[in-house]
Amino acid sequence: MEKNRYPLLKLTTAAVMIALTCVLTMVVRIPSPTKGYINLGDCAVLVSGWLLGPVYGSLAGGVGSALADLLSGYPVYVPGTLIIKGSMAFIISLFPERFSKSGNLRPHFSFIVGAVIAESVMVLGYYLYAAAIVGKGFLPALASVPGNVVQGAAGAAGSYFLMNALRHTEIARLYRG
Repeated sequence: MEKNRYPLLKLTTAAVMIALTCVLTMVVRIPSPTKGYINLGDCAVLVSGWLLGPVYGSLAGGVGSALADLLSGYPVYVPGTLIIKGSMAFIISLFPERFSKSGNLRPHFSFIVGAVIAESVMVLGYYLYAAAIVGKGFLPALASVPGNVVQGAAGAAGSYFLMNALRHTEIARLYRG
């Protein structure tokens, strides 16, 4: 592929991932044991980071998730979601490269480590955002932690399966090298 077309390809793919992240967050809702629901938005956030890298992946994950909050009637969470989900994509983008190039750990394991750290950032980020910015208070905001832990586990597991499915495709070869 021509070098000057590669940024345009990444940008258009990021736009598609923004839309996919938004849709998977808003439309796909699976009841969870915490009396809430699990959405598949985190799967798209983590796959965006893994596939597109830190800049375009963070853009796709953050904007897509923030757009879902805005369209779902939760505008107070838009700034926090933009930062938290963008950070998740950024974190996962760093792990596969760093671990797989070292030769010490397999890329699968590095993706899992990155996903666990990224989802931990999500749980902590939403706790702090709800407690300090939204104004719920630190003790009442603890009530959201179990639901976010379940959401994070589902997002990490789902993104791992998606990443594995994409690993051997032309898409992964194009973006991941």
